Parts: sequence; C-alpha cells; structure tokens
Amino acid sequence: MDPSGKDAEKKAIRLLLVDDEKGFLDVLSNRLSRRLIHPTKAYSGTQAIQTLRKQDFDVVVLDLKMEDMDGIEVLKIIKRMVPDLPVILLTGHGSQTAAKEGLLAGAFDFLTKPCELVELMEKIKDAHEHQQKQSENLNFLNLGKD
Repeated sequence: MDPSGKDAEKKAIRLLLVDDEKGFLDVLSNRLSRRLIHPTKAYSGTQAIQTLRKQDFDVVVLDLKMEDMDGIEVLKIIKRMVPDLPVILLTGHGSQTAAKEGLLAGAFDFLTKPCELVELMEKIKDAHEHQQKQSENLNFLNLGKD
C-alpha cells in the first residue's frame, strides 16, 4: 500500500475534456475527478490543441459544437498529432450524421448530450483499455524486430 497515493495517481486516467459550455465542463470535471480520473479542461478547440501539445492524455472527450472550431476539425487535428489517442465525441440531440462523420474521422465512440455519468465513465474506461491494449500489441510487435 502506497501512503503517498502515487499508485492511485498512476492508475488515474488522464482525460482531456473539451467543451465551450463552461458550467457543464466544470461540473463534469468535478464529478469525474472523484472517480479515479484526472481531468484537464479546455474551453475551446484551440485551447484543447494547445494543451495537447504540452501534456499527454489517455482519452479525450470532445464536444462537436463549439464556437471557435468545429469538433470534427479538432478531432482531425488531434488524430494527426496523436493518432492512437482515443477520442469520445459528445453530440447534441439530432446530430447523428455529425457523430457518424466523427467515427469516420477516427473517433473511438460518441455519446448524445446530455448523457448519464455512468455511461460516460464506461466509454472512457473502454477507450482507455482499448488504447492500452493497442500500445501493448505495438510493444510486442516491436520486440520481434530485434
């Protein structure tokens, strides 16, 4: 047992939350931070990209409709920067077409807003596990190249 909490910190999922609805993002961030998730907030697509240049993340939760940049545009930039980073899209009701476009652009999955916290948590954990398995498979394949 690690009294300093470093083991828990290592297991915490590093999450980038991107949404221009400040109140929604603040509440969501507070709720997720109590559940072994370490959220970092970005209130715009531009801020998300700047944050991604400075820090590593395990998963991104990205709103599709933002003032400064379209979520699909932000998704495409994220996928160029960090191709293996799983991105979960948040869409408003009736945005199924945009969600499908996001999946074609490389999103891991999508949820319709408002979504249940439990459902979002499951998607985040699924995305994180998927990313870890991909990373392990890549490491295994690279071992065979020596």
